Amino acid sequence: MTRLMIATAAAASFAATALLAPAADATPTPATVATVPAKACAIKWKVTGKKVAVRMPEGNAPVAAPDSPVVRYLHRGDVVRSCVEAIARTQSGPAYHKCGRGGHVWRIVRGGQVPATCLKRA
Repeated sequence: MTRLMIATAAAASFAATALLAPAADATPTPATVATVPAKACAIKWKVTGKKVAVRMPEGNAPVAAPDSPVVRYLHRGDVVRSCVEAIARTQSGPAYHKCGRGGHVWRIVRGGQVPATCLKRA
């Protein structure tokens, strides 16, 4: 009885892989593959801080630090686009204290990174 169940299961798995195997003529040619253009980032953020620094991470660091070099400044009311964020991991507590709050999320904008606590969704 056990041998019959094992043989039936093996035959079923073999049949399933044969059905799932792609046919040789089913692969698309390079001329028929459609490319979709990448969508531009449409999420806008409004600066809430009085004067906020856009910082560039030093060296190979993926995330900026509070003492990273300043690229430019944003002022209250400026609108920037950002669809990506960088998370700064720390042992304990927030990674920075900016705009009256502590946090660990940096929004990636043109030119560098801005603390997320200094932005609100526009």
